[in-house]
Amino acid sequence: MRRGSVRTGLLAVIVMATPAAQANDASYEKPLLQLAEVIGSVHYLRNLCGEKSGAWREKMEALLETETPTPDRREKLIASFNHGYRSFAGTYEKCTAQALAAIDRYMEEGSRLSEEIVQRYGN
Repeated sequence: MRRGSVRTGLLAVIVMATPAAQANDASYEKPLLQLAEVIGSVHYLRNLCGEKSGAWREKMEALLETETPTPDRREKLIASFNHGYRSFAGTYEKCTAQALAAIDRYMEEGSRLSEEIVQRYGN
């Protein structure tokens, strides 16, 4: 299943995405904040469409643990996650074909962002 392979790639890369980058590198910060927002979006949408778990919140927690951000950066990352979650919570109340399509788009975007972060800023 295509969705499963994209998900596996995203899961494998998320925790590896952050260790070597500098906390003050603005070019690194932007994709990391985007990734946090994508994870929040996927967390909401996948649970809306039947995945009753905290797996995506756990991935965000793993990213935070790996990144060990300053309190200000941690707040920004969490705000990005919450923004992604709330954006879809205000749009979708039930799983629809559009919600499923959004899951696919966000899974692909998260995979792309994760790979980009690892390639540009990883060890």
